[in-house]
Amino acid sequence: MIKLGVVMDPIGSIKIKKDSTFAMLLEAQARGWALYYMEMADLYLQDSDCHAFMRQLQVKDDPSGWFSLQAGDCRSLAELDVVLMRKDPPVDMEYIHATQLLERAEANGVLVINKPAALRDANEKLFTAWFAQCTCPTVVTRNLPQLKEFLNLHNDIIVKPLDAMGGSSIFRVKRNDPNTNVIFETITHNGRAYAMAQTFIPEIKQGDKRILLI
Repeated sequence: MIKLGVVMDPIGSIKIKKDSTFAMLLEAQARGWALYYMEMADLYLQDSDCHAFMRQLQVKDDPSGWFSLQAGDCRSLAELDVVLMRKDPPVDMEYIHATQLLERAEANGVLVINKPAALRDANEKLFTAWFAQCTCPTVVTRNLPQLKEFLNLHNDIIVKPLDAMGGSSIFRVKRNDPNTNVIFETITHNGRAYAMAQTFIPEIKQGDKRILLI
């Protein structure tokens, strides 16, 4: 039996209808895999080995009660076959440190998905620059005049931070919007943080489709 660990946000607070981690757990359980639940704070390093407080997990597609956890204990991640790193942003220093701990599990033969080094190197928003042929016009900057220039060029844009998720802090800005300055100042922390601006795509109203490769 494959033993699959998952490092994620508190499972009791997720929205199972749209949570991709939950969909993965349902499928893994359907295949007969054993699931082990961890939050980022459960990870720790003992000498050179990554350990965690982990609990065996069962899931079901029921919005009135979608999980149950057994009593947990501390053990080496090397006892698992696979670990999914599914903690949501922000990608702050605590997140970076967690990926470094997970690299020790990887060094001991555990398949960590996604690869810890890749999680650090491939910001999920910036990484679109490697596939510019598939994206709309984009600028990443913390310079307010550059954001205004981009808005004046395209008239209707979306601005968002690089380290958030789930629709957090995303603004649609149209030319001559009276709140333009305060939005740009907020999203860049007054020019101290990079933000992404992209042209607005009206077709987004029809929804989007995402492909997950594991």
